[in-house]
Amino acid sequence: MKRLLVLCMPNLRAVVGLISKKVECSMPNNRNFFVLVISLAVFLAGCGFSVGEKNSWDVTQPIETGVTVEATGFVKVVPDGVQFNFLVFAVESTSRAASQRVNVLADQAREALSNAGIDSKDIATQNVSVYPEYLYSQDGGQELTGFRGAQSFAVTLRDTSQAGEAVDEVIRMVGNDLTIETLSPILIDTKDATDQARENAVKLARKKAEDYADLLGVDLGNVISVREFATSSSVPLPWLRSDMSAGETAKTVVDLGIQEVSITIEARWALTSGN
Repeated sequence: MKRLLVLCMPNLRAVVGLISKKVECSMPNNRNFFVLVISLAVFLAGCGFSVGEKNSWDVTQPIETGVTVEATGFVKVVPDGVQFNFLVFAVESTSRAASQRVNVLADQAREALSNAGIDSKDIATQNVSVYPEYLYSQDGGQELTGFRGAQSFAVTLRDTSQAGEAVDEVIRMVGNDLTIETLSPILIDTKDATDQARENAVKLARKKAEDYADLLGVDLGNVISVREFATSSSVPLPWLRSDMSAGETAKTVVDLGIQEVSITIEARWALTSGN
């Protein structure tokens, strides 16, 4: 490998001569003297000099040829859980009464979930609020009508076959003071699906790289780098109450549908001539 020796000797002699003259007419603690010393150090560093090492500059750094491809691996799976988000609310004449009423409703909701076999660790309070409500008139006036209290919950239903029954139990216990915000299938355990999607992405990326190598008439070498971008998407179906014959009670049915898990990677392979 050829190396280009960097000497910078003409400029170096000039700087050394300048410093020698400065030393003759100035004390060592002179500020300008130290500025010149620092300038010399910077100059030498810029020329590629270092103490105790061979001062040379490598001008033949190899540029590695390769091919960069992007690929996405997909896996379709049936969700193994249901996300159930809801809130209980109450409107009373005072904030204290609204808060107390909401606390009662929240306890009823927790009891309903417990009756449905939902573990307490899968129940999380999201928000608690109490605020005034006003009636606004056309002339810009407002009249206090009461106070609205609310408490929202996020519940993970792990037994998908019993998800509808858990929802119905909350509705039965809380009554009309309930708003269901979300009831959608989710994928709780993503490991197997993610691993399979990643494997599919790598296989597809390698196939693309091999195709490029074949088209260019070269061999595919080792992997140089890999970057991963994880994404997942699903289209949850709406929850509906099924139609039942007369005399039977309609039950909430949660259709799980299919969820798609995807992994996108960017990979670079070296290309070799094969010689």
